[in-house]
Amino acid sequence: MLARVWSASIVGVDAVKVGVEADVSGGLPKIVVVGLPDSAVQEAKERVRATLKNSGYSFPMRSIVINLTPADLRKEGPSFDLPIAIGILAASEQVSAELLGDHLFLGELSLDGTLRAVAGVLPIAASAQKMGISGLIVPAGNAQEAALVQGISVYGFENIFAVTDFLNNPKAYSPVEVNGREELAKRRIPGLDLKDVKGQIHARRALEIAAAGGHNLIFVGPPGSGKTMLARRLPGILPPLTFEEALDVTQIHSVAGLLKDKGSLVGDRPFRSPHHSASGPSLVGGGSFPRPGEISLAHRGILFLDELTEFKRDVLEFLRQPLEDGYVTISRTRQSVMFPAQFTLVASTNPCACGYYGDSIQQCTCSPQKREQYWAKLSGPLMDRIDLQVAVNRLKPEEITRQPTGEESEPVRVRVQKARAIATDRFKSETSLRCNAEMQSSHINQWCQLDDASRNLLEMAIRKLGLSARASDRILKVARTIADLSGDESLKTNHVGEAVQYRTIDRMQ
Repeated sequence: MLARVWSASIVGVDAVKVGVEADVSGGLPKIVVVGLPDSAVQEAKERVRATLKNSGYSFPMRSIVINLTPADLRKEGPSFDLPIAIGILAASEQVSAELLGDHLFLGELSLDGTLRAVAGVLPIAASAQKMGISGLIVPAGNAQEAALVQGISVYGFENIFAVTDFLNNPKAYSPVEVNGREELAKRRIPGLDLKDVKGQIHARRALEIAAAGGHNLIFVGPPGSGKTMLARRLPGILPPLTFEEALDVTQIHSVAGLLKDKGSLVGDRPFRSPHHSASGPSLVGGGSFPRPGEISLAHRGILFLDELTEFKRDVLEFLRQPLEDGYVTISRTRQSVMFPAQFTLVASTNPCACGYYGDSIQQCTCSPQKREQYWAKLSGPLMDRIDLQVAVNRLKPEEITRQPTGEESEPVRVRVQKARAIATDRFKSETSLRCNAEMQSSHINQWCQLDDASRNLLEMAIRKLGLSARASDRILKVARTIADLSGDESLKTNHVGEAVQYRTIDRMQ
């Protein structure tokens, strides 16, 4: 007898509907899986065989063929365990096949019949709703995550016994319900507060501008100047995620397997901080079955690269295209997938190899040639893409012991949200824009017009600093954010002048 069960496979952050056809017929006892399965799917036949026997079901001692369609799509992972098991039970008439046509099944099986959570359930649920699937059967650990999608009934079960009982008696069960917007409203503001930072007025101002406009930022200063301390307080002044943004972020974390048994919705903006030994694929994503890397896991949040010059130059060059386009494309022989990567880059580095160039307390021991070699690790095109470049100096002993703490994060966050609201209102006809840093040339021409005095100031800065056209565009974006923070509709000389100040270490050696 033949039975068909629906499941799905992840491609990038999207899902493709997969048919699991189980044919139980005469012949020598065996089970064969076809349809480009990977090793985990091939091993499913042994897990399913042992699970059904241990759970008290009758395993057909006949020839069983499992066909996964479409045949030209690679299938991976343990999520096909449950649909294969249900297909065999339906084909051997041990469960009702009435609900199989409009329900989709996912789940990994333990040998005692327990259902284990799997990765990628949220994007599968979103795609299933668009496919016209009416119900989704998942492990209990994935139910809250899948139920974030409206318009589809989600049922979460602890074991295969409950799944078969549902198929035979569906009216005895109710779908899981989750109010994602209420859950997001419970978001807890990150605990690190700007009040812990003494002094550093210039750096604090740069943090505020970066948060208000989504601008990339780098701190340059000697060890102990507070670069990392400042960067780690940026999440506390960022505006909260909208529900749509939270869903985007959660889908990426779901595909990466970071949500299993950890709740349903990512409510805080991501803050990713990979070590400087990270490889290129770990940053941008990769693998034979491509998975998101650090830059995609930082989508709608912060990618913090501490000790930027310690990263390999070729690894840093991987960042150039995502910083410009907001996504990364990974190509493989059989497929090409795209992952979103709209993040704010925050970096820190020493000014030279010894770390004390320009320090007022300790003398630098590096030669000019050594400093030049040190900064050569950062290419001009990469630095062009960093909007705010801030020199951070160490505090003097009397400043450390006598200076009061700085302004708290809360009032700064209020100013940031007001500036973002101004930008959102300006971009109401441009649904693809969420902050000033995402503006393209046409938007800059429309919303960053200069008067004669401001234009002359910018032209002089371009000549003296040797800035590229890209760097000048980024100055205008920063100036637009500064104007939004001050509530000004048009750009003025002081806005452009302050924005230019953040490019003065562009060619530091």
